[in-house]
Amino acid sequence: MEQRVLGRTGREVSVVGLGTWQLGADWGTVREQDALDVLDAAVEAGVTFFDTADVYGDGRSEQLIGRYLRERPDNDVYVATKMGRRVDQLPENYTLENFRAWTDRSRANLGVDRLDLVQLHCPPDAVHSSDAVFDALDTLVDEERIAAYGVSVETCAQALTALARPGMASVQIILNPFRRKPLEEVLPAAAREGVGIIARVPLASGLLSGRYTRETVFAPDDHRAFNREGQAFDRGETFSGLDYATGLEAAAEFVELAPEGATPAQTALRWIVQQPGVTSVIPGARSPEQARANAAAAALPPLPPATLDAVRDLYDRRLRDQVHAHW
Repeated sequence: MEQRVLGRTGREVSVVGLGTWQLGADWGTVREQDALDVLDAAVEAGVTFFDTADVYGDGRSEQLIGRYLRERPDNDVYVATKMGRRVDQLPENYTLENFRAWTDRSRANLGVDRLDLVQLHCPPDAVHSSDAVFDALDTLVDEERIAAYGVSVETCAQALTALARPGMASVQIILNPFRRKPLEEVLPAAAREGVGIIARVPLASGLLSGRYTRETVFAPDDHRAFNREGQAFDRGETFSGLDYATGLEAAAEFVELAPEGATPAQTALRWIVQQPGVTSVIPGARSPEQARANAAAAALPPLPPATLDAVRDLYDRRLRDQVHAHW
């Protein structure tokens, strides 16, 4: 699989990585062996980049990855984790003392002395502007608790603020055919600054797979059931912020744009991979088959201009008014 340098980390990672939120919580139950099988299938398909967080299943996702790395020591996988959501979302909680405690916990979960990449996990706006916060992150690097740091953000404005930080290695942001705003300023700015872009929620919580209908039922512990209006966390994390009915209608139209030999999900991933400035896209997977299918999107030929124009037209007609101004 194609590898790209992840910003200021200097490390090459696969253009299609693996997001592991679903292996921890909030997407229904995934058995431990099934989760390990997903990790194994992804690596066998060429994935060299896992993304996790300390709150995914209260550390379960990190622990599963840690077990996988111990049992497969020859696999050279770069692991990004996140921190900051274990406390009330107040700027004063983003301290060096807490950072040390959180990274110690993640190091234990993953079974490593130094974390490859730690990202602030969608912190409040004020955190992105705090010199003290980034001084603390630099201290973690100096102490060799972490090798590099980045941020995961909700909004383009947060991303642009973060990109001004000289130690920023990467920015993780929602980017997919139904959330196009980062193309305007964030990706060009990241390219200028030499900062990696990790594209998350690439399938709009599964909408872009084209598999859902009005009759689809999500488990009570699945965020697609309990967070549609932002009841638990930012609404943009679920179905990219679209109301479900609108999302279904747009997804039905998107399905028709998939080229021969590609699924709608693979088409969405291919669209992301070919956006200038993107380093890696991190779809989740709940089965080995899904992990392999996602990875296969990296080998698809670039989408032709006519398809790109149709994707933009779909967004402008159906979705722009609902999401563009919010994030």
